[in-house]
Amino acid sequence: MAMLPIITAPDPRLKQVAKPVERVDARTRKLMDDMLETMYAAPGIGLAAPQVGVGQRIIVVDVSPDDAPERQPYRMANPQLLWVSEDDATYNEGCLSVPEHYADVARPRAIRVRYVDENDEIRELEAEGLLATCIQHEMDHLEGILFIDHLTALKRNIILRKLLKARKTTDAEVRAG
Repeated sequence: MAMLPIITAPDPRLKQVAKPVERVDARTRKLMDDMLETMYAAPGIGLAAPQVGVGQRIIVVDVSPDDAPERQPYRMANPQLLWVSEDDATYNEGCLSVPEHYADVARPRAIRVRYVDENDEIRELEAEGLLATCIQHEMDHLEGILFIDHLTALKRNIILRKLLKARKTTDAEVRAG
């Protein structure tokens, strides 16, 4: 397994729509495993392929508590929402591609999702609460949508300006070296 670099906003690659996976093969499984390793190390609870520079419809999610006896990751290719609940839940979301920024986002409380797993088998999953929120957040990445796109334009622009300023500072420090 390998650690992958995580792209941060406002990188234009995060705004592109990901392409479907034709078949989950050994290469795709390795990418999923590398994404999980990267996500755990970050640390995070979800990661989408576009966040590591891969324009494919792949997400990985694991909302199991840190003190859980074993991890419970989901590896999903081509996830599709089949059903969403009418009632919403609001979570204070963050994102590995929008570091150190958080905001309340309302999403459907429960979902049913169909996806292709790491063995190239079609699966369905009913999820609610944090797992449902995390899956929806990662699926947004596949459409080029960041959680800050759910905020008001004012809040979104403030966050993007801060990220741009932080990037310029980091780039200047690297050049000064």
